[in-house]
This record gives sequence, structure tokens and C-alpha cells, in this order.
Amino acid sequence: MPADYYAVLGVPRDAPDTEVKKAFRRLARELHPDVNQEDPDAESKFKQAAEAYEVLSDPERRATYDRYGAEGLRSGGYAPNFEAFGSFADIFDAFFGGGDPFSRGGGAMQGGDVAVGAEIDLADAARGATVEVSYDAVSVCEHCHGNGAEPGTPIETCERCHGTGQLRAVTRTPFGQVVRAAPCDVCGGDGRVPKEPCHVCRGRGRTVRRATVSVDVPAGIADGNRIRITGRGHAGERGGPSGDLYVQIRVREDPRFVRDGNDLVTVIDVPAPLAALGTTLETPTLDGPADVDIPAGTQPGEVITLRSQGMPSLRRGRTGDLRVVVNVVIPRRLSKRQRELLEELSDTITDENLSSDEGMFAKLKRALGG
Repeated sequence: MPADYYAVLGVPRDAPDTEVKKAFRRLARELHPDVNQEDPDAESKFKQAAEAYEVLSDPERRATYDRYGAEGLRSGGYAPNFEAFGSFADIFDAFFGGGDPFSRGGGAMQGGDVAVGAEIDLADAARGATVEVSYDAVSVCEHCHGNGAEPGTPIETCERCHGTGQLRAVTRTPFGQVVRAAPCDVCGGDGRVPKEPCHVCRGRGRTVRRATVSVDVPAGIADGNRIRITGRGHAGERGGPSGDLYVQIRVREDPRFVRDGNDLVTVIDVPAPLAALGTTLETPTLDGPADVDIPAGTQPGEVITLRSQGMPSLRRGRTGDLRVVVNVVIPRRLSKRQRELLEELSDTITDENLSSDEGMFAKLKRALGG
């Protein structure tokens, strides 16, 4: 059964063209064999992503696919055949016109971006923190300094392309035959090749290395926010700038609080007699326990607000509040004396004790958590 093109690219069915293109470019870099050396299926996965992109980027073919699926495309005379391309670079070149973004040919090229995750506690999200993240990134080979040659050995003119860096090629694509100048498959477009390739990077000029970076997490950050660190992604080609590092923050759940924007919500249990009489109890806050006054006659579900005890604003706005929800607890497993006291109390309760200023709809709304 053919793969769902939308699932392959990881986009919704109503994704605009810009999102489809962005998703494909991201996959193209993630699936490149230089980055995924341990994945033998990286190239085949890329070909599948390229097929999905070709269909979804064409309005007419996309409409046919949405209505009739892959069978509708075949019955209409369209059958993608990416085996017609000679290599991974040929596929990339057919879609982007720039060849393999990890090859050594052409002009300066910016390196790809890297995404990594980091987990912090809610308290760290409130105060700010510094975390270390480690990730694999394509870097300039330190042994040959990026030229691909073993130090002390010469770099010679490529005999296949005679130093031009390009070969004339005829490529069969789903659009017909295209005559184009392709980067030389020997020198990768440089026009020169090392006489003795670097034994560390095997002549590529780049290696994949483990990098560790300290990241400053600002106070007020929320779960799912991303921090961008410029220039810490994959190394660029031929003097091009490095890509960026994106750190996605995961804020661990705190059993004491639920976050609502910049506000925090917590629950404290109050015995029914104390809720009736009024009392002072401790409630958790980000800065430790704090006293909260429970007025006499407090009802179940009432909220007591502690101003500016919530999360700081990420954009220098007002600090949120701490909303304390009162959970009135009915005593259980009463002793004989306790039961006698409650019975004496119940005999003295009047309608005046039970009256409320709230109307019926207000009571229902509060009971339903509105």
C-alpha cells in the first residue's frame, strides 16, 4: 500500500505550499547520508520524501491525490520514478537546482540547522537556568582543515572534468529529459582532488562530531518554546556560515501546580469545620510554603488569589498570580464524641446559616468548574 504523502512529510492535509516546502527541506537535511551514517535506508527515505514533495507541491497533482489517492495519479498517467536519477545528489538537484547540499561542489553554502531537546523543572522555568545540551553536528575536519587532503600532500586538477567541476549530463525526470551541467562525480564540483585523501574524513573535508553547548534558559519560558542559538548547527560549505541550533524546552510537570498562562493553580484541603470557622493554612509556592487566610464560611471550590506568586512574563510583562482552589474535606471515620458534637451542631443549623448571595446559575457554574 503506497505511503500517505502527507504523513511522509509530516504535514496536515490543509498545509500551505510554504509549509510543504519547508518540511521537505528539513527532511532532506535530516536524511542525508553524511548525517545519518548509521541508517542504511536514509537515501530510500529521502526518495520517498522527494516523491511526496513533487506531488504535493503541484496544485493539480495534489488535488488529484486528495480526491483519488495514489491510484488516481497512476490512472492519470503520472507514475513517479525516482530510480531514473543517478544519485542522491541528482534528486536534490532536480528539486532545488543546487545539487547535494552536503557535497563539496559549487559556491559557499550555509550549513543545516540542528534541533535538540532539553528538560527543566518548573522552578527553573520560573527563575531561569543554564542547561547543557549535546548533539551530533557536521563539523570542519580538524585534521585537514576542510580541504580533504592529508596534511603535507598536494591537491591536483581533477582529470575527469579537467578542472571545470562540472559534467554535461542528460537526466530523465518525471518532467521529461533535462540537459544540465551536473557537479563532477569525482571532485564533487571543486575541479580539484587531493592526491592523498585525508585519512580522518576520507577526503570529504568534514566529519560528524559530538558537540556540547551551554544554553541560557530565560525566566518565564513555557513548555514547547524553542531557543535559537546562531551558528551552532552544521558547518557550512566552502566558507559558508554554519546553521543554527534550536533547543526545544520541555518543562517537567510539577505535582503541586498546574500552569495557566503565567498563572499557577494549586489545591489545598480544608476540613469542613475549619472552612466554616475560618483559619490560616500553608499553601505551596515557588518560593516555599506560604500562609493563606481561609475566611469563615469558605465554600468548596472557592479560589483565593495570591498576587504575583505565579510565573514571570517572558516578555517583561506582569508576573502571574497563584490561584489557590479550596477543597473542603468532609471528615470520615468519626469517633463517638465527634459524631455527638456534629449532631449537636446540625440541630442548631438554620436557613440563615445556609443562605447564599449566589443565584442558582452561579452555583451551577461554580459546581461545573466554570
